Amino acid sequence: MILPALRTIIADDEHLARRKLRLLLESELGVRVVAECQDGQQTVDAVHAHKPDLLFIDIRMPDLDGFQVLENIALDEMPAVVFTSAHDQFAIRAFEAHALDYLLKPFEAERLHHAVERARAELLKSHNRDLTARILDLITKRAERKVEPAANDRMVVRTGGRVVFLDTSEIDWIEAAANYVKLHVGQNSYSLREGIGKVAERLDAERFVRIHRSVIVNVHKIKELQPCDSGEYIAVLKNGKELSCSRGYHTQLQRLISENL
Repeated sequence: MILPALRTIIADDEHLARRKLRLLLESELGVRVVAECQDGQQTVDAVHAHKPDLLFIDIRMPDLDGFQVLENIALDEMPAVVFTSAHDQFAIRAFEAHALDYLLKPFEAERLHHAVERARAELLKSHNRDLTARILDLITKRAERKVEPAANDRMVVRTGGRVVFLDTSEIDWIEAAANYVKLHVGQNSYSLREGIGKVAERLDAERFVRIHRSVIVNVHKIKELQPCDSGEYIAVLKNGKELSCSRGYHTQLQRLISENL
């Protein structure tokens, strides 16, 4: 995988040191210097502004030293850090600060090249971890969407070794059958291992209404309502099927029919 050019900041209070480092970096393929800084606070500001991939930073600088600079950078903005110093006594502290490398001045082009390649390898690993995390997050979100109790336009059922995709608008009515529901679609019926309450949550409430504790009907498929002496109704579907509508459900049914027919 080819990564974009490493966006790099040089931080050193000595002009000649910055110039030498820039010249050496110009000979490195895939490195682009986006800022040069001569003190600590300027470095912090540059990191916030440019969000670099790589930071070469001297330890002894005015305002804030190299370690203080890192303390002022948020973890999510922290670039790969290579310390540059003429003093070897700070090496242990540098690695405790999670520096990627420590270049002891004066250093040659080969030593710098090694540091750049280490930075490139670390950034590639980070890129791969981020990509994996994004893929897993996408899979998780898609899985969550499948079980959300929201209105769906399609339902998936398995029957006879086949997978059938049903548009919910095709469903005439649904009946509870133990731990299953039966979806009645024209001359066909399909079993779905799910409770009728869960199925009701997934359906468009403006199209489907529960007319009995064990029956859901597609309002668009109803031809007429016939009152019974008991105060209940019979819902007659356009295909001739008659469904009993309990007294406790017929008010909502009448409202939906008046709105949709």
